[in-house]
Amino acid sequence: MEATDTTIQRAGVNGNVKATREDWLKLALETLISDGVESVRVLTLGQKLDVSRSSFYWYFKSRQDLLDQLLDYWRQTNTRFIVERARRPSKTVVRGVMSIFECWVDEKLFDPQLDFAIRAWARRSPAIRRALDEADEKRVGAIRDMFVRHGYDEEDAFIRARVLYFMQIGYYSLELNEPMSSRLTHVASYLRSFTGQEPSTEDVEDFARYVRETISRTR
Repeated sequence: MEATDTTIQRAGVNGNVKATREDWLKLALETLISDGVESVRVLTLGQKLDVSRSSFYWYFKSRQDLLDQLLDYWRQTNTRFIVERARRPSKTVVRGVMSIFECWVDEKLFDPQLDFAIRAWARRSPAIRRALDEADEKRVGAIRDMFVRHGYDEEDAFIRARVLYFMQIGYYSLELNEPMSSRLTHVASYLRSFTGQEPSTEDVEDFARYVRETISRTR
């Protein structure tokens, strides 16, 4: 989410503190994830930010405008990065799958809590359901195309893409609490299962290095 230079002065004792568009979006996103879309209300957000309700309309046309921007943010993170990783050139299909695995490691590339907040929202809204279905289709389609580029036929590529993607979504939905150190011990088997090919020692070591660097960067 991109902040603007324009700010709104907060009311009350903290008059020297300013609320930005970024403040509104960040709080709205946190509220969507923690409490659901029904709790994303202008008055409630304004009270938490300690700003007047009218200041909201400096940045947003309406509550719907805010919700539309949250949905766009979700598209520009969770969907965009999966598609980008799937399209990344790779010498082998194992390396192609490893690129997608990066999204499961780095929550800056794929935020599972945000994804499930959108899925919960979709149960209430046919329009969001359509947006979610389109996103799932786009993600699976990009992964399928990656398999096709590496010589798999269309049907095989499609099923492998669905298994890879929906297995991970299921992993998140079950809230499995598996330490990353434990997950890394299974990387070679996952790669073998998803591709039908044997990963090299270098493949596994390179992915483990990526995981370590990501964890270190996000601490």
